[in-house]
Amino acid sequence: MFVDRVTILVRGGDGGNGCLSFRREKYVPRGGPDGGDGGDGGDVVLRAAEGLTNLAHLSHQRHWRGGRGWHGKGSNKFGARGEPVVVTVPPGTVVRDRDRGHVLRDMKADGDEVVVAKGGRGGHGNAFFKSATNRAPRQFEKGFPGEERWIVLELKVIADVGLVGLPNAGKSTLLSRISRARPEIADYPFTTKYPNLGTVYVDHDESFVVADIPGLIEGAHAGHGLGHEFLRHVERAGMLVHLVEAVPTDGSDPVQNHAMIRQELAQHGAALAERPELVVVTKMDLTGAAEARDRIAREIGRDVLSISAVTGEGVPRLLRAIQEKRAEVREAEAEAEAVAPPAAGE
Repeated sequence: MFVDRVTILVRGGDGGNGCLSFRREKYVPRGGPDGGDGGDGGDVVLRAAEGLTNLAHLSHQRHWRGGRGWHGKGSNKFGARGEPVVVTVPPGTVVRDRDRGHVLRDMKADGDEVVVAKGGRGGHGNAFFKSATNRAPRQFEKGFPGEERWIVLELKVIADVGLVGLPNAGKSTLLSRISRARPEIADYPFTTKYPNLGTVYVDHDESFVVADIPGLIEGAHAGHGLGHEFLRHVERAGMLVHLVEAVPTDGSDPVQNHAMIRQELAQHGAALAERPELVVVTKMDLTGAAEARDRIAREIGRDVLSISAVTGEGVPRLLRAIQEKRAEVREAEAEAEAVAPPAAGE
């Protein structure tokens, strides 16, 4: 089961109570107050951990609570701090406060952490309140409650390359050809119900992660066909590989199919439409595919690549083109950082 969005309730542990106590020992006529403070409650911490691919492990446990702080004791013994609770999530998880709507943290890298519910402070014992004018205080504090909130966890897969296109455009077949990923493949639309990731090893020194995004349909930006659920997984991809079926089995026009996907990307977010993109015509082993490729290139006014994931035709060239495009993106990013004005205070 693939789960990429969950809502959970987190609550920090309550603080322990302070102690009301006086020292009483033989031969010590003036013992004085010796009630210790209570321990602080444990925090609820989210931590990104490699090896997790989705949020399914959180779908069956919606309440997380930190340990309660121990109560203070006599002889100035302070209570122990409550045990923190660490909730692991996959890298790429966006943590958002459900009620206020703001983002608490974008967990992009392995080891990223955020405290989502702070434990309550422990109460002071009566020893804390003693003074020159209050030598036998009888006041003490109870522990404070921990912070509580509902949070929304939303996974956006982290990949270098995102494969986009209509259902049945050949994305899953291509992913299985260039990586060890084994997505479900069949001759009907919407075989892919959730994103699949695969690592492509170009040589010993270079590799990149490819995400197979479930097929988009017209109106995806408005939520049609789980469009929002699919499109958000493309947001982190450094570049897009747009697969266009040369001879669509449903008889549609491949040029219009390309334009429709481009429109959906633009309406989901302008930055997504401006992402570096390679257009790849697929299923070149079919009759009439060559003529369709030439027409697609002519009418969209740009160079296109062509492949057959079944026979392997054009796949090595596509991998080289992805390498070159990624190098161009890295170079452009480096130049942009070099000319960027220094931040305030630097």
